[in-house]
Parts: sequence; C-alpha cells; structure tokens
Amino acid sequence: MGITGLLRFWHTYKNLSRIRQIVNVLLKHGFGQFIEQTNLQRFIPLRKRIKYFTRWQDMERHTIPQRLRMAFGELGPSFIKLAQMLSTRPDLVTEEYANEFKKLQDRVPPFSSDKAVQMIEAEFKVPLADLFEDFQMVPVAAASIAQVHTALLSTGEKVIVKVQRPDIPDIIETDIIILGAIARLMLKYIPESKYFDPEGIVNEFAKTVKRELDFILEAKNAQRFRKNFEGHPDIYIPAVYPDYLSARVIVMERIEGAKIDDMKAIDDLGIDRRALARKGVDAYFKMIFEDGFFHADPHPGNIFVLKDGRIGLMDFGIVGWLSPEMIDNIARAFLAVINKDFDRLIDIYINLGLMEDELDLDAFKREFRADLVYMMEPLYDLSISEINVPEYLEALTHLVIKHGLRVPTDLLLMNRTILIVDNIGRRLDPKFNLISAAEPYAAKLVKKRMSPESILGKAKDNLTELGELFLDTPKQINRLLRKTLRDEVSFKIDPVGMEKLIRDIDRSSNRIAFSLIIASTIIGSSMLIQSNIGGKIFGLPAVGAIGFMVAFLLGLRLLISIIRSGRL
Repeated sequence: MGITGLLRFWHTYKNLSRIRQIVNVLLKHGFGQFIEQTNLQRFIPLRKRIKYFTRWQDMERHTIPQRLRMAFGELGPSFIKLAQMLSTRPDLVTEEYANEFKKLQDRVPPFSSDKAVQMIEAEFKVPLADLFEDFQMVPVAAASIAQVHTALLSTGEKVIVKVQRPDIPDIIETDIIILGAIARLMLKYIPESKYFDPEGIVNEFAKTVKRELDFILEAKNAQRFRKNFEGHPDIYIPAVYPDYLSARVIVMERIEGAKIDDMKAIDDLGIDRRALARKGVDAYFKMIFEDGFFHADPHPGNIFVLKDGRIGLMDFGIVGWLSPEMIDNIARAFLAVINKDFDRLIDIYINLGLMEDELDLDAFKREFRADLVYMMEPLYDLSISEINVPEYLEALTHLVIKHGLRVPTDLLLMNRTILIVDNIGRRLDPKFNLISAAEPYAAKLVKKRMSPESILGKAKDNLTELGELFLDTPKQINRLLRKTLRDEVSFKIDPVGMEKLIRDIDRSSNRIAFSLIIASTIIGSSMLIQSNIGGKIFGLPAVGAIGFMVAFLLGLRLLISIIRSGRL
C-alpha cells in the first residue's frame, strides 16, 4: 500500500471512529428512530441499542429540541458552533430549536500552555523568548477555537496572543465531512427534510467556521475596520502586528479598559453612560448602513470602554457583509413603512428572502399583507420612543418564518447584531431608543436613494437588463423549440413524502409477513411435537424442537428490528 493509500485509510478510520461516537451520543439522547431512518444503526452494537431503549422513558422528560441541544453540547466544539449558528436561523430550524440552541455557551477549559508555546514557536520558527519580552502562561480567556494570552513585545507594546487549539482544524474538518454525509442520508431517506435544506446548513456552517479558523482573514477584517474608523473620535480598533501573524496565531494590540456591561467600572472612569450608548450605536449603524461591513459578535467581552471615553472593539472572526443592493432594499423598506405602502414592503421581502418554488405567489401576497397590516398598523399610533425594537424585530422574524421565506444569513446576522446592541444601549441608558438613533442613517439612505444620480444609475441598469433580455429571448425560444421537437422537454412530478410512505408500508408489511411465518412455525412445531415422531432433543421430538428454536431466533430478530426503530 502506497503513502496515499495509507493516508486515505487512516482518514477513513478516524472518520469511522467519530461517526460511531456521534451515533452513540444521538442514540443516548433518544434519536433511535432518526438513526434507523438514515441507515446509521450499523455503527451501534446491539447491547447499546437495548440499553438506551430501556431508558426511553427518562428521555421523554425532555423535548426533542432540548435533547438535541444536550447531544450537541456533548459532541464538542464543532457541534456547539453549529448550534450557535442555527440559533440565528429560526427561519430554517423554527424558533423552538433556535431558542434552545441559544443556551449553548462556547465555554471550554483551556488547553495546556506548553502546547500553546509549542504552537507559537512552530508557527514563527523561533523561540518564544525571541518573540516576547514577557508571556503570561495562564490564559485570560479560552473558547472552543482558541485561547488568549497576554504578552509584552520586545519593543514594549502590550499585546494579546490568540492561539488556536492544536487539534481543532482536524476535528472540525472531520465533523464537516460527517455532517455532510448525514445531510445526504437525510435527503435520501427522509425526503421531507429538504424543506430545511440540511446540505445548505452544513455548507453554510463549513463556510462560517472555516473563516473563523483563519486568523489571517481575521487580521484582514481588523485592518478593514481600522481603515473604516481611521480618525474616528469615538471608536478605536486595535492594531494587528503583521510580523506576528499566521493562520493559527494572531498578535494584536491589547486594549485596556472597562467591559461595556461593567456599569460600576464605567462610572468610576467618570464617563457619561448615555453618551456612551449613543457612540456605540452610531458606530454600528455606520458599519451597517454606510460601510456594509459590520462586527457581528458584539457581546460585552468584545467591547471595551477606554479611559478617554472611546469604545474599543475586539475579536473580528465573525463579520457580516451587506451588498449595496441589500442596503438599498433596507432603505426602500424604511420608506415603505413610513408611507404605509404594504404592497411595496411585500415585494421588498420577496426580493430579500428566498421563496419556495411551489409557493402560490398570489395567495402568499394576500396572506402576508393581512398579517403585515395587522402587525404594523398599531405602530403608527405610537411615538418613536414607545416602539419596542426587539419585540418588533422578533415579530417580523416570526412572520417571515410563518410564510416560508428564508432570509439571507447576513440579514439575520444584522438583525441579531442590532438586538444585542439595543440591549447594551438600554443597559447603559434605560431611556435609550434605537429607532431615534437610527433615524439620521435611515433618512440619509432614503435621501441617497431618491437622489438624481441614484435614479439615473438605476435607469441605466434597467435599460441594460432590458437590452440583454431582448437579445437573449430569441435564442432561448429557439432552444426551447428545438428541445420540444426532439421530445426532450419533460415535466417532473415529486409527490411530497411518497417515498417515506412507501418505505414505511413496505417495512410494516415485511414485519407482518415475518410474524405470520413465526406463528406458522410455532403452530407446525406444536403439531409435530404432539405426533411424537422421530428422535428426541431434550425429551421432545427433534423436528418439533428444531422448529421452536428457529421460531425463537426469528422472533428475536424481529424484536431487534423493532428496538432499532425506537418504537414498540
């Protein structure tokens, strides 16, 4: 066997071991039926199936989302990260699951500081003493991806050193491969799972977590924020040291100050909390509505208040992007809300979301408009200060989910970011109002959209698209006619859930037939025993005793099959 073959064998072996671990944890938390449906039961020994089957009543005390959250927590970093991502996607997994996944915290014990030192020295090919004048061996923070140490450069600058866990890239890569395989099995054996797009979830997770693993990309994000806020009087972005940067180690300027949620420390610094709330929210609206590039992880551990009253941001692994078209749609939505133009607002939501192909557009618009009017009309009787933004955004998200729209990830990330910022703002200043703070930015967006330059640009784009349509339409018609003449035009009918129904009926009929065979064998063996023909086994006629033994083995096989399904 060559080197390539050995590597492939070792990779497969590692995956197999991890698959068994994942399947065992899922079984432990009561997902036996899912395991059987996806044909993963072959990875579980029979004794474990029986063991967890007897514990089913204990499992029923928890809801399915609770059990799934516990399973993900037990399966480690990759699944915790996946749950955290899904907690921001109620449009895919429903609010019940999203709310449960929010309870998973990315808290893990730190890894050995000696391994951290080895990692740093391996990345930069020099001893630690040549890099830092002082390096604190005890980490100040630890998470599933990396941990952070404080240090002092030889030139005297205070820095933080973020070091990736030595084994985390392999763990995550293995889990992504396995999750992809499970997603494909779900689509194959559970056809209705296509409605929440398991392969799309895995692909989105892989893209997100791989970005977070790439510290060079994080450094680029930090440098982009630093450029966007260059000379800003209220916001400070720490410097990245390019000479101390690799894909797995990043060294950044250390920010010293109070955490944004430490009210006592902020008061001790003599800083006006009301003004601080305004500065922070202004910064985030600048990122969202002007730059189209925002810091998407604004929890209190990543936001500091400096002694001079400025706000310092940290940790740029998770960011959001808004295209000019997305920002334009946000401006149009704001204008539609002001003018009570609900039909225009519906069209904007259709542009922002991803509608299912089977959706009846007329029925959707009619029902969505009725719900939208019911939700929005009461807002027009309130003053700006009376509108509860978190409740409004939550209701809007619920409405989008109800009508089957899938909102783009970055837009949901923006909503989540705004909610966190609103919560921080209210803690700093109980009278803080997000809409009042957003007004100048929204007005600027609307004004920009209605400017002659913007209208002229849109007209040019529309004329270009119209010209392309006129040029392409004859070609498309000609191609369709040729396919029709060659009898290559076909229609696909996909009855929802039919495969599963056929499979379940087939399984049930097989079990009934199996049970009849067992019953027949028992009856026949009883008759043979009564006839007292032939030799003896344990004092019984041999043929009848063998029949009973065969019936016992077949019955045991049937019982095992039922236990695998998790249902009696």
